[in-house]
Amino acid sequence: MTTYSHTLVILACLLLAGCASMPGGDPKTLPPQSQYDSVIADSDGRLLSINQLAEELAPADVVVIGEYHGHHGAHLLQSLLQSALHQQRPQQVLSMEQFTLNHQAELDDYLAGQSGEEELIADANAWPNYKASYRPLIEFAKNRNLPVVAANAPEDIVRCIGRSGADYLERLDKERRRQLPEAPFVDTPGYRQKFLEALGAGHGTSHDQPDNSERMENSYKAQLLRDNTMADRVIRTLEQNPGHQVIHLTGTFHAEERLGVVAVLEKKRPDLEVAVVSPVFWGPGDQLDSLLEDHRGKGDYLYFLQPLPQEYKDSERHREAIMEQFRNAADLSCD
Repeated sequence: MTTYSHTLVILACLLLAGCASMPGGDPKTLPPQSQYDSVIADSDGRLLSINQLAEELAPADVVVIGEYHGHHGAHLLQSLLQSALHQQRPQQVLSMEQFTLNHQAELDDYLAGQSGEEELIADANAWPNYKASYRPLIEFAKNRNLPVVAANAPEDIVRCIGRSGADYLERLDKERRRQLPEAPFVDTPGYRQKFLEALGAGHGTSHDQPDNSERMENSYKAQLLRDNTMADRVIRTLEQNPGHQVIHLTGTFHAEERLGVVAVLEKKRPDLEVAVVSPVFWGPGDQLDSLLEDHRGKGDYLYFLQPLPQEYKDSERHREAIMEQFRNAADLSCD
């Protein structure tokens, strides 16, 4: 057997069937070896292959797969798990944060073969990393005539909520408002503090910096609109497709610790079985046991990835990049 063939056999063993041993070390201590690799574990620390994970997830009504946007390993795991779950539950629907509900028609046109990929990317405002990250998932669904749900709230509405506050929804015409959840800002315990801490805010902001507090509150309402819209779209999808399993893809913040979209789903439909698969970075010097101890609550199942490269070392260039995003957003009118 050639070296190349031997490598492929090892890779297939690791990803699909699971291996009792791995070249070069104990599988319980071996970290991901490249940006494409992932190490999967359940809440008890038991290591799983993709197929084993799919078998355990098969009974769930909704499988929420968190991601680090643009991470090769996260998107490869999503694609492999989509395929493995389809073998368990052929009646499958893919739900995606990465498309907004106002572009469902354009997404459906592409799935029906009525438009090309570049037309989909342009007309549905696909994310810049669509081809590298989400193309395999869309093509899998397209080739098997599986529905794909554009699950996120329209970006202009989200941004105007973040700028003007929740009352902005009252300015929408009836058709646009009807597409959004009837209760668009359902909240759940613990999520607000986590969100504020992620933005660098803390306790006491409302007393010390009222203007900043209002801006933070508006940003949080925008986050809640995303979560509630995604949950609403998943619920509607299950109602329209009884017996199907929904795979929902989202940034990990929207799902880990069963907060965000997961908490809203469970609040609105407590009868649903929702499983959460969350990513965790495995950095240099980390050990599996300590990672499991620190992150076990993030999901029913965890998959460990190499950290992404640091984006900026020059703080001034980082600041300028952030300011450029704000300048680009300033063109949006929320009148």
